[in-house]
Amino acid sequence: HQQSLDSDGFTVAGSAGNSNASGRNYASWNWKANGAGSSNTDGSITSTVSANTTSGFSIVKWTGNSTSGATVGHGLGVVPKMIIVKTTARAGNWVTYHHTLGATKYLELNNTGAVGTSTAAWNDTSPTSSVFSLGSWSNTNDNGYGMIAYCFAEKTGYSKFGRFTANGNADNAFVYCGFKPAWVMMKCDDTTDGWSKWYMFDTARSPENMNIKELEANGNSAESGNGADYAQIDMLSNGFKIR
Repeated sequence: HQQSLDSDGFTVAGSAGNSNASGRNYASWNWKANGAGSSNTDGSITSTVSANTTSGFSIVKWTGNSTSGATVGHGLGVVPKMIIVKTTARAGNWVTYHHTLGATKYLELNNTGAVGTSTAAWNDTSPTSSVFSLGSWSNTNDNGYGMIAYCFAEKTGYSKFGRFTANGNADNAFVYCGFKPAWVMMKCDDTTDGWSKWYMFDTARSPENMNIKELEANGNSAESGNGADYAQIDMLSNGFKIR
């Protein structure tokens, strides 16, 4: 498994098949935060926050209290567009907030389900430039249990978080980002079927268009992508296009 996080990357060790088996290929996507973090008292719950305000990414750790309306500081200084929360002390889903869906809605990074509705996830309250809100749901605010959140804010020329409507044709939606993306994650949010996976593409594994080498955040299947039955996109100078 991963042995250490280093100043210029990370080190893997051992022979575990999911990280370092001989002769196998692996993909890794990395965001730099700001070291071990520090105490943050912006919210009603004191958190430990490691924030990189330049890239718009922070890691937030706290102990849940199952209290509706609890708030947690995220350290970004701007409103986050996407938040992924997981309890660290027991099994639980990766509950995901996305600004285009609103604070009454949630997705689960480890599942293919359609968008869910619950005020118990984010207390039906949008995040601010300093805090995000929690309800009483154990998957986002379990009483006495450790919680972790990965928070993302938009940065011009670096990151974009949006929503688009597809048309079912090979000449499909164009999604404007304002820069050429190196990594794209997408999910169908309004249905639950075989196409509702969390697809991930990148230019390291597939440097030329069409970009067909998709991996799935919700599953453990090998890299796939060959033919019209698979998700395919073009990475363009100012966004990406669904194929």
